[in-house]
Amino acid sequence: MCHAAYEEKEAQVMASNSSNTTNVPEAKEAMNRLKMEVANEIGVPLSNGYNGNLTSAQNGSVGGYMVKKMIEAQERQMAGK
Repeated sequence: MCHAAYEEKEAQVMASNSSNTTNVPEAKEAMNRLKMEVANEIGVPLSNGYNGNLTSAQNGSVGGYMVKKMIEAQERQMAGK
């Protein structure tokens, strides 16, 4: 297999392994609520549906802050608070 064909196959495998789906369907609504809450807190004008008008920095800041809040919540839970 030539190098270009290998890279194409690798890209296809990586794309098929990544998805934007929630593993626990019941958590989808909670994640959407958290996303909207975080966007509001940090001033990102996120709306339901298409948000192609937002920059990748804006979208990344929402995702990054969501992760931060989830880690903090887990740490509190583990500490028994």
